[in-house]
Amino acid sequence: MKKNRTNNPSHIVLTSHPPKDGKVPKVKWGAGTLAERGPLIASMADHEASNVIGAYAGAYSLYRAVAVATGALDPLHVPDLTNTAPVELIGPYPQWTDPDKIVSLDPWGHMAGAEFEGFRKQGLDVRPTIAVTKAHINMPEIKDAIAAGRLKPDGKVLKENGDVRVTKAAIDPVWYLPGIAHRFGLKETDLRRALFEHSGGMFPELITRPDLKVFLPPIGGHTVYFIGNPAQMHDENVKLACRVHDECNGSDVFGSDICTCRPYLCHGLEICIEMAQQGGNGLIVYNRKEGRALGEVTKFLVYNARKRQEGGDRADKYFERTECVAGVQDMRFQELMPDIFQWLGITKIDRFASMSDMKYNALAKAGIKVLERIEIPPELIPADATVEMEAKKAAGYFAETEVKGQEDLEHVKGRTLED
Repeated sequence: MKKNRTNNPSHIVLTSHPPKDGKVPKVKWGAGTLAERGPLIASMADHEASNVIGAYAGAYSLYRAVAVATGALDPLHVPDLTNTAPVELIGPYPQWTDPDKIVSLDPWGHMAGAEFEGFRKQGLDVRPTIAVTKAHINMPEIKDAIAAGRLKPDGKVLKENGDVRVTKAAIDPVWYLPGIAHRFGLKETDLRRALFEHSGGMFPELITRPDLKVFLPPIGGHTVYFIGNPAQMHDENVKLACRVHDECNGSDVFGSDICTCRPYLCHGLEICIEMAQQGGNGLIVYNRKEGRALGEVTKFLVYNARKRQEGGDRADKYFERTECVAGVQDMRFQELMPDIFQWLGITKIDRFASMSDMKYNALAKAGIKVLERIEIPPELIPADATVEMEAKKAAGYFAETEVKGQEDLEHVKGRTLED
């Protein structure tokens, strides 16, 4: 077949109909073994060899396309996965074989490279959707906790210089469409149509290929940080501390003071370190859902609207201003969040560093027990974030401290963009 300068076939192969030869393995979601479940193949070069909708590394696949278009990347390149296997064994757990328990990630995704080497040798492009490695993390707040005497280096979990020894996993989203629809109480056809129509028609296979049940969506994934032993996370006899954190670039990275995100993330990490040093484990789940999954542009628009409204930034108008701009208060859909815990076989969390009623309710509905909920200490709340915190408490967030009235917020009431 004739190729162009980027080694692409000279004609475009559409994927609106199943290939006639039927050689591509079928996917049996919720099967008892990975071999029985089969590989997930999002072929980059031969779309007729795919058995899923979408592309690997969904959120970054467009960069790959540009690299191919400019000639920087050979479209036929298949990764050499030598020595890329997970550094820790995770699973399998009983939850992996229940098609309703895990619907937004591939629980076998970290095992795909080794298990399906035979398919790769046959030319089928099978790639992992989860990678597990080891690292150290170091945050100034942990050093502050050491200086204040709240944390003590032990040389194992926490080093003198503030390094925290962790295992970490990167997870790409993998949606099992029948399971996603069931989780939200939808018909699969309605879900497929909405995904197609409201993504600019990006994936016509959602409509034309009902035989393809797995979708690799172009959205951000998750990073999981294990403090302690990942193989024990599922053991109810080993105590577990956890922080589930939804991305906030402005606060998490740059320390913006309009929200409590970074302070709460660091407090959660401190609790996890304490638990690991006491013989338990700690878990940080970092979800890329910027601005409550509304996006950072929308988030900044809301910031402007909040501070320019009559009376300035106010707790009683906090959620209303978001809804006026975005049409909805929140699109994080915490109903999918427990899938991470199901992947790890977790059935109990001893200390949960979160005040979110949505996260707590989602875990409870998934059958995951939360024994203690940890509120962010008042002294960690930036002055400009008080409006947000009191609005959340009034809306039903867990809080042991009393919800402040608007009259108690005079130090932030009326703040403008210039402040």
